Amino acid sequence: MGYPLEMSSERNLYQSMIHWLRPHKTIPTTPWHASHRWDLSPLRVAILTLGLALFGLGEAFLVQSHIGNSPWVVFSQGISLKTGLSLGWATFFISVAVLLLWIPLRERPGFGTLLNIIVIALVLQMAVDRIPLQHGLVSGVCFALIGIGCVGIASTLYITCGLGPGPRDGLMTGIHHRSGIRVGRVRLVIEVIVLVTGGLLGGRIGLGTALFAALIGQSIAISCGILARLTRQ
Repeated sequence: MGYPLEMSSERNLYQSMIHWLRPHKTIPTTPWHASHRWDLSPLRVAILTLGLALFGLGEAFLVQSHIGNSPWVVFSQGISLKTGLSLGWATFFISVAVLLLWIPLRERPGFGTLLNIIVIALVLQMAVDRIPLQHGLVSGVCFALIGIGCVGIASTLYITCGLGPGPRDGLMTGIHHRSGIRVGRVRLVIEVIVLVTGGLLGGRIGLGTALFAALIGQSIAISCGILARLTRQ
């Protein structure tokens, strides 16, 4: 007797989930979006810091999945292994070096650019020191998926603050603006270079790397969609 009502409730729940998880095609405009890269407010800085910290946490889950890192962390891990630096310090120095490449491209950093360098490296190292390293494939994949989800949410939070791109994204857009080459192609070339170099230095490439490449775009798009619907209400 109660089946039609239960089926209707399940269908409504399913439709609601599909609605909330529908990917967004653009970056949403949020109430906390800055008018320029140094337009600071307590709320904006708090959301930016949360996003960057979540980004570092997500990268740490990928590292501790032990099945492969994102391209830039493969590079950082390779540098770490060859120099004896911790992963956090390697990430920090790579970010500073990439930021210096902005000079000939005439890109200007924002508050978010500088905070990106500090917070992600700090949280990445703190989280790697505390999150247990996985040795099984199933647990490794679960950790990698958690990491990809965290990075997607994190990217949405810090991008919507409008306080400047991270060093790596700024390098990509700077080359695009100066060369006219499509952003996607610039990003592909840069990430292939750092991935191959990092792999040759000993950074871990594997299934996690492939999952990151395949799913990070959708993770960001879904996060943008959720945030757009939340801030619209």
